[in-house]
Amino acid sequence: MVDRKKLTAAQRRQLLATPAGWIACGLGSGLAPVAQGSFGSLAAILPWLLLRQLPLPLYALALALAFALGVWACDVAGRALAVDDHRSLVWDEFVGQWLALLPLLWAPAPWWAVALGFGLFRLFDVWKPWPIGWLDGHLKGGLGVMVDDVVAGVYAAVALALAASWL
Repeated sequence: MVDRKKLTAAQRRQLLATPAGWIACGLGSGLAPVAQGSFGSLAAILPWLLLRQLPLPLYALALALAFALGVWACDVAGRALAVDDHRSLVWDEFVGQWLALLPLLWAPAPWWAVALGFGLFRLFDVWKPWPIGWLDGHLKGGLGVMVDDVVAGVYAAVALALAASWL
């Protein structure tokens, strides 16, 4: 049986040998030895600092394109690893984190708001309240990898918007 949590040296080389593998593993952030999802979410904040400069329609287009790219890349990488949703595949964390930080596009984002968005996304991604857990268990392939994190990102964005309105 293939281990969902660890990569062999051969699997690591296989991922890094293709553009799909590089994308799926979050440009290398998913290759961390532990907490791959957290490392992927943290790495996603760097490109978000550039993406947040886009007008909302272009930001939405970038999210849609990143989602489609992730479905393809995670499907290819998952088949190569013979695991549908290996922990090293963290492009879904990038897209989910960018969704979670959506409420911070319209105002200056203090560091604590970005940290709160990060924490909320990780909470919903790990906790998997309905329908996130159901989606995670029932959808397979690249779409299955991506969709649960998109919903977790939406949940985190709503929670972040509510928290920001109270603070």
